[in-house]
Amino acid sequence: MSRFNRLLVLFVASLATALFSAPAPAQNAPTIGIVIMHGKGGRPERFVSVLAEGLERKGWLVANIEMPWSGRREYDDDIAGAEQQVTAALNELRSKGAKKVFVAGHSQGGVFALYYASRNPLDGVIPMAPGGSVDATVYTQNVGGALALAQRMVADGKGAERGVFKDYERSRGVNDIHTTAATYVTWFDPNGAMNQGKSSRAIPATTPVLYIAPRNDYPGLVRFKSSMFAALPSNPLTRMADIEGDHLNAPGNSIDTIARWVGEVVAK
Repeated sequence: MSRFNRLLVLFVASLATALFSAPAPAQNAPTIGIVIMHGKGGRPERFVSVLAEGLERKGWLVANIEMPWSGRREYDDDIAGAEQQVTAALNELRSKGAKKVFVAGHSQGGVFALYYASRNPLDGVIPMAPGGSVDATVYTQNVGGALALAQRMVADGKGAERGVFKDYERSRGVNDIHTTAATYVTWFDPNGAMNQGKSSRAIPATTPVLYIAPRNDYPGLVRFKSSMFAALPSNPLTRMADIEGDHLNAPGNSIDTIARWVGEVVAK
């Protein structure tokens, strides 16, 4: 064999090795986008940041947004404004190439995520330790007087006036919030948007739900998680995920659970 032929054989062998050892390209894998919302009084840099960073490392497009119920914003916008904010974040993810979009929320963010999913098309919704359903007796006991005041103000044409109203959180008890009467009513009306059971029942059966339920969550949320999950419409991909941990670390402990579930949803 001539030197030229030997070189040719070596070149062909090297080329074949390179071709067959190269990693296989992803088969039509869609780009995943997800909007993440923090809990009551929280902010994007706290408990949900671990989740956001973990999903970004997996190549997802992530919008970790600050909602009206954060400690800094103090209910500075009403339910409709919050809904528009999530829609804007989803549209931005789509503009960046997201083909499948999801909304996830922690605690009060989880209740709002269910409300949003009841009114807007999504590929899936992920409430993480959802809490703060305002139809619960504990809310009637602790903020009922403030709600009655705000409702009277609205009825008297004073809905745009700011006042000092009450909020309730299990870990902090009752605290003051400063907002307008009309905005307050949209958040705390027991028959309104933040009624978890009502929103859950209104979600389209075509929208799958991953209900994250930490085993060491607040006792009340553990007690009612089965009935809240039962309110969701039947869907073969709707699941309750019992994970390790407590209320606050639920987002960070959910990264792999969420990734596996979303993988199932996009592969359907």
